[in-house]
Amino acid sequence: MRATESFLQWLDFDIDGALASVDETAVKKALSKDVLSPFDFLALVSEAAEPFLEVMARKAMELTAQHFGRAVLLFAPLYLADYCQNQCLYCGFSARNRFPRHKLSRDEIEANGEALYQQGFRHILLLTGDSPVQTPVDYLEEAIEILSRRFESIAVEVYPLEQHDYQRLRLKGLDGLTIYQETYDRAVYDEVHPSGPKKDYLYRLQTPERGALAGLRWITLGALYGLANPIHDAFWTAMHLVSLKKFYPFVEWGVSLPRMNPAEGIFSPRYQLSDKRFVQFLLAFRIFFPTVGITLSTRERPEMRDILIPLGITKMSAGSHTEVGGYASEEKTVPQFEIADNRSVEEVVAVIRSKGFDPVFKDWVGVV
Repeated sequence: MRATESFLQWLDFDIDGALASVDETAVKKALSKDVLSPFDFLALVSEAAEPFLEVMARKAMELTAQHFGRAVLLFAPLYLADYCQNQCLYCGFSARNRFPRHKLSRDEIEANGEALYQQGFRHILLLTGDSPVQTPVDYLEEAIEILSRRFESIAVEVYPLEQHDYQRLRLKGLDGLTIYQETYDRAVYDEVHPSGPKKDYLYRLQTPERGALAGLRWITLGALYGLANPIHDAFWTAMHLVSLKKFYPFVEWGVSLPRMNPAEGIFSPRYQLSDKRFVQFLLAFRIFFPTVGITLSTRERPEMRDILIPLGITKMSAGSHTEVGGYASEEKTVPQFEIADNRSVEEVVAVIRSKGFDPVFKDWVGVV
């Protein structure tokens, strides 16, 4: 795991000590460069960069237009099951939370897939809780096989798998992986994952690399902002991505910056990432990674999502449900987290167009 070994060295980096030397001059220097250093990224997410948001926004817009044009890819998440062995303090699917669990049958997978297909989606993200017993790789294989008849791109956001398992799923039609480390702060990670397979920090950290070795076309990673110091998690996310890009340049790497939303349970975020700082972080990622895709979920409010469309976003979810089988069932089940943007797909498409961008439902055609 060469990329993981390369990244682990950054966990000993004195982020706060480096931040103490960041000033206005350091920010200006970072913004003047075409290729930025890790210290430059730290400058752009520091408080010293807050007066430069307009300059950062202009640069981010230019870089996005240069590398991605004006296309914004739309996708939909489909929750297959909510069974979970983990006791994550912040998640609605946590084993700590007592509620009837669900898993979609073959017919329900087909029905939900058809509902999403009729809305225009051709890219779909499949999600489960962490329960290899209830949702084994065989089940994921079957789901992908069913949905590959309709969808051009299928990705998973499930429990970490072995390389050979990702290869099995790739043969059925899987081409993408989303995996969040949640937080890169090892002490906080241990605290918010008191038990369950997810407690293994290193195994989860290695997941994007196993996906790359399995030949997946695109992989998205990130941290969940609110669990630990946001600047620390942003910096470590960037360094993780730097390490992965170095060893696996053939993968289409992406990043997402989800902020914590309410979920079942009583967990309160320790940190708050304000709207202004959230925008700043997003701009910093775009400037530091001009060719990396940036995903925006429906965790964000409609007005925030609308503002962010021109600033570096390349992929958005729309019309999302975070409960199991939410597209083809009237039955109300527990969501993983609360959706902030409940607008229809048509409404989101209209907003993207009003901003002068092109909503895209299909961005590539596979060759058989």
